[in-house]
Amino acid sequence: MQDLSNYYQFSRAEWQNFHGENHNQAITDAELRKIKSLDDEISTDDVKVIYGPIRHLLHVYLKNYRKLVKLKNEFMGKKNQKVPFIIGVSGSVAVGKSTTARLLKIMLERAYPQYVVGQMTTDGFLYPSEVLKEKGIMDKKGFPESYDMEKLLKFLTDVKTESGVVRYPLYSHNIYDIIPDKYEEVDNPDILIVEGINVLQLQKDSNIYMSDFFDFSIYIDAEVEDIEKWFLDRFDKLLEMAKDDENSYYHQFTQWSIDDANKMARDVWDEINYPNLKDYIEPTRTRANLILHKSTEHQIDKVLLRKY
Repeated sequence: MQDLSNYYQFSRAEWQNFHGENHNQAITDAELRKIKSLDDEISTDDVKVIYGPIRHLLHVYLKNYRKLVKLKNEFMGKKNQKVPFIIGVSGSVAVGKSTTARLLKIMLERAYPQYVVGQMTTDGFLYPSEVLKEKGIMDKKGFPESYDMEKLLKFLTDVKTESGVVRYPLYSHNIYDIIPDKYEEVDNPDILIVEGINVLQLQKDSNIYMSDFFDFSIYIDAEVEDIEKWFLDRFDKLLEMAKDDENSYYHQFTQWSIDDANKMARDVWDEINYPNLKDYIEPTRTRANLILHKSTEHQIDKVLLRKY
């Protein structure tokens, strides 16, 4: 059990009192349905009670960050240059990282219409399946060694130091692989939200944490048994969606018996996702500025803010 004594801990009821001015984001249920991940749950009440105060807290960090960048440039006698404010969102598979990242993007765009707000996932920095097979680590997909961390750190360095377009590989969950010769890009953002299970991890044989590039970081937390249930429920829904889609990676499992497919999913959790969570993802939790703990029904019931 990690020591969380360096965090202030707030209940849902306590956290909702930390709104700043103009905290009404007016996000509708229809908008939330579009951004929520498969099997995730989020409500307009969550936006008001949990994410409104987070948006206000990010305003505090962003304001001080931009002031520090300006003062640092003045100290060096340089012209003030924009340096993107990067937010990291981490946590286990099936815990709702993507939903949080998309919601924050909408809220920040509305709070700062003058800013370019980007959002991306680190999935594009997984090695292609062909490379994973060559390395003999296809069964370790999602583990630290399955990511091209050198390329990912180079990407983050370029985002922080280069103005203009920076490209990154595109990953498809439908084919469960990198799409060859396809790229997404960020173009000189003011704010960039980076989401992934590995965003707080240390690269092997390196003294640089990915979190060194982040100006604020969030870890989505939940009890292990809840995450396991969400993962298995999501697998069932992916099978349902893939029944008539022969191009889907999950279509092959629709040809199996229900018992065999469910056993395979449980084996994936027991042999891959749970060990990865226990050994590599959860230990990074205390690098986050903010921890959002979810209850069984996906509702955030506890918020932890790092003291220092």
